[in-house]
Amino acid sequence: MFFPLSKLLFFLVTPSNALILLALAGTGLAAAGWLRPGLWLGGLAALLLLVAGLSPLSAFVALPLEERFPAFVEDDRPVTGIIVLGGAIETRLSASRGQFLLNDSAERQVALADLARRYPQSRLVFSGGSGALGGSRASESELVGRYADTMGLPRTRLILEDRSRNTRENAVFTAEMVKPQPDERWLLVTSAWHMPRAVGCFRQAGFTVAAYPVDYRTGGWDDVWRINGFASEGLSLLDVITKEWFGLVAYRLAGYTDALLPAPQVSSGAVATAPSR
Repeated sequence: MFFPLSKLLFFLVTPSNALILLALAGTGLAAAGWLRPGLWLGGLAALLLLVAGLSPLSAFVALPLEERFPAFVEDDRPVTGIIVLGGAIETRLSASRGQFLLNDSAERQVALADLARRYPQSRLVFSGGSGALGGSRASESELVGRYADTMGLPRTRLILEDRSRNTRENAVFTAEMVKPQPDERWLLVTSAWHMPRAVGCFRQAGFTVAAYPVDYRTGGWDDVWRINGFASEGLSLLDVITKEWFGLVAYRLAGYTDALLPAPQVSSGAVATAPSR
């Protein structure tokens, strides 16, 4: 129930969708004879679209998430395994076109190939099923396995988790598969803005990981003074980050994370406790 409900909720709270619905409501009121309220509502929607698209608002809401976990600093400690979360692969288009097609989060796949090369002894886990409500699309893991050669990934090292539909299931199913031990060190690769929720889910599943954030959407705190050149740029980022903030709240209320906004911990070794459901 949580999965389809979250899809509907995210559709409604996505700023670009919500503001378009607001504009349509204003048009409907005006057409029904409520001219003044309709014009006010439509004007408000247009103003909010302008602010959301061109102002630094999107950077303001994105930076607390992207700056929560620092960039990974390589050291001499061995890395047992690398976990890369799905979300970067266009499953429908890849299946339709017969190519490995990526979206704006493509850095996750780039990191998988890069870390596989830099840590040749580590285990490689890709976690990602199908996000379609009907579950009929090819899973991201299936496509990673199919196009492993394209990314230069050794198939013999790949562990593909193909059941998960969301971040919580990424964590639970991955923990079940790899069964981390106390002295192991695992890197978790996902988008910087998604890292707090992902780390919180893994901790709640009894699996402590070291954050390896990628796919930054801001250049740092200087972006709070930056005006977007295109309204679509600001709206696109605001849509992604607003959904992430709602996801953090929903996951905390559901008990899927260990905190509202998970923060880094001193230890980055894996904790071998039973995954929670």
